[in-house]
Amino acid sequence: MMRIKGRRSPVYPDDLKYTREHEWIRLTGSTARVGITAYAQEALGDIVFVQLPEVGTTAAAGEPFGEVESTKSVSEIYAPAGGEITACNEALVNAPELINSDPYGDGWLVEFTFTDTGALEGLLDAGEYTEHVKEH
Repeated sequence: MMRIKGRRSPVYPDDLKYTREHEWIRLTGSTARVGITAYAQEALGDIVFVQLPEVGTTAAAGEPFGEVESTKSVSEIYAPAGGEITACNEALVNAPELINSDPYGDGWLVEFTFTDTGALEGLLDAGEYTEHVKEH
């Protein structure tokens, strides 16, 4: 993702975990909802298309599982841990701009059931992610 020069970093929800690649994760037991952060969507600009995997697809930790296309660029979305995709946000097919308007709510991307929870240990909390964004 790109650095946004001259802009203040948004506040990131404390109840989420974050990746260094700018995805957020809301954990509930062995399942998680995944999306891209406010920082990422702002860096990308207006989202115009989202390519998500089919339900039942297995994703490997750190590997791309989809793409977000904006008026500026195309960015891959990475799996925060290995597991199976159990749901995709179908609303994004006709309204990809939900990622811009509500990245932590209606703009979520997929839900996973994780088989490799060890990879989740490397996730950042809101404070660590804020520092990570400031460094880049």
